[in-house]
Amino acid sequence: MVGSSSGIAAGLTATALGTVGYLAFQASAHAPDDLSAPRTTEPSSLSATKAPRDGDDPTALPLGSGTGQRVVYSLDDDRVWLVGEGDRVSRTFPVSPGTVDPPPARYVVTSRSNSIVGSDGVAVEHVVRFANVDGVAIGFSAPTDGRVLTPEPGKKLGGIRESREDATAMWTFATIGTTVTVIK
Repeated sequence: MVGSSSGIAAGLTATALGTVGYLAFQASAHAPDDLSAPRTTEPSSLSATKAPRDGDDPTALPLGSGTGQRVVYSLDDDRVWLVGEGDRVSRTFPVSPGTVDPPPARYVVTSRSNSIVGSDGVAVEHVVRFANVDGVAIGFSAPTDGRVLTPEPGKKLGGIRESREDATAMWTFATIGTTVTVIK
């Protein structure tokens, strides 16, 4: 009986190692070459000029911000739009940017953290990262104490702060691979 048990254990171990090897191959085949680098698509299609706005409704989705499900982040307006299927805005809200801005381009969400301490020493939650500029991670988050403070000048900070309620909506909406369109 001992011999058959060890044979079964060896077979299960070999099967498990084969499965892990296959999954590792699949993951490496679909992962970007450099996880720290922002993945952009069509960066040349977004210019440094301000996207057209609706003069009657400053919270309306700017023209030229893409199509399909996406997050739109306006550098000039310090505002975010969560855009669902059919280009319908499900939510828009103001944000407080860090000191380092990503260039206008289309990115994808590359990582998320439920709660961490930001580079400014503030405890934050619902962190959604999408870019890296000169070694500074850029992403949306909410301070756990609910206070959105002006970032300290002179520090390189990529945290784009939002209210806890807005961060919860972003967290639910912007999963890994979701497009983030940064406009002026």
